[in-house]
Amino acid sequence: MTLPRTPAEALEFFSRLSPSSIKLGLERVWAALEALGHPERAFPALHVAGTNGKGSTCAFASAALHAAGHRVGLYTSPHLVRVNERIRVDGVEIEDELFGQRILEVLERHPDAPNLTYFEFGTVVAFWHFAREAVDVAVVEVGLGGRLDATNACQPLVTAITPVSFDHMEYLGNTLGAIAGEKAGILKPGVPVVVSRQEPEALAAIERRAGEVGAPVLLEGRDFSLDARSDGGLAYEGPGLSLEGLVLGLRGPHQRQNAAVAVASLARLSSLGVPVSPEALRAGLAGARWPGRLEELGGQPPVLLDGAHNPAGVQVLLEGLRYLYPGRRIHCVFGVVADKDRGPMLRALLPTCTSVHLTPLDTPRSLVPESYLDEARALCADVSAYASLDAALAGARERAASGDVLLCTGSLFLVGSVRARLGGNLGALHHSS
Repeated sequence: MTLPRTPAEALEFFSRLSPSSIKLGLERVWAALEALGHPERAFPALHVAGTNGKGSTCAFASAALHAAGHRVGLYTSPHLVRVNERIRVDGVEIEDELFGQRILEVLERHPDAPNLTYFEFGTVVAFWHFAREAVDVAVVEVGLGGRLDATNACQPLVTAITPVSFDHMEYLGNTLGAIAGEKAGILKPGVPVVVSRQEPEALAAIERRAGEVGAPVLLEGRDFSLDARSDGGLAYEGPGLSLEGLVLGLRGPHQRQNAAVAVASLARLSSLGVPVSPEALRAGLAGARWPGRLEELGGQPPVLLDGAHNPAGVQVLLEGLRYLYPGRRIHCVFGVVADKDRGPMLRALLPTCTSVHLTPLDTPRSLVPESYLDEARALCADVSAYASLDAALAGARERAASGDVLLCTGSLFLVGSVRARLGGNLGALHHSS
């Protein structure tokens, strides 16, 4: 393989690594980081695992850390439109020229880097970039699982686990306990872990791992909570911290849980030398942005984007629809990748829709719409399959009246494609302070 020589060639090289190639294990990442002089040791991290809510939790946390005056690295996945979204400093995604330069720097120091997977390579570049940018702290979202995920090479001051549910079973196991055990693989000796409310089987696996490594557990509902008060305002209660009158920048009642985990994690970070004041917590919660999660793009009817791509994500979406759009008719553009457990998603979502428009996705993993058309028609009276996303969007628009909602869901690939067509600035995740 000819190695790139310019930043533009470096970005092209990175794009040719297969995004769908998954090789679990940390050996290749450790070797790369060692060749780079261990950039991951240059900054403390908040490391976040879970099935749903990881990205939103990271968005709240990074916005509050930024509001507190820290220089903040944020590493998330997947991206919606551009790969640059995955690597941010102070909420702003890395520019093409600098991204290409960082890739060249990694390749120069570690000639074996082309053997890394797409995700491993991106993770190494992110850690290298954060070290070069001298971030004070990084918020790092796990890609898949936790124990064997490339991000598990980071050096956390605090770890967090959002709700665990069924997803990626071919890699993580077929029981909630097995999946939670893999996610709890990010726990480190003596490093506190903040845990959202969990199913009993998942919580038991997390607490078992915490006991094995000696990680103090803070549990939502037992040690901290963020709840609606009778006056409609939100309040947080946790060890040594009470906050009233909170406002969340992300929509939907489920975001209270993600915000609670973020605040509890930041409170622990504060006690460990990365201070975040109550004022910064307020500003971060209110100013956080996380595209593609109950995100409304303008127009009549409004277009709603939600990246729900597993059964638990669909339940959260339905709760959000009831809360934000009570009584309004839903016209759904739906696409799914072939390896997802679509049955429970379809059974929960489609009976609530007035019409459904099945679309292919811009990925080799896409499920062909015609292959599950009959399955969908058994759940909703008005279902059509299309050869392209543009045709599916047009079909949904034809059915929708001005008071209705046009929902695009089923995959983050779909959300990214719609967002790329209909616009919306992804460059900055939160307001500048």
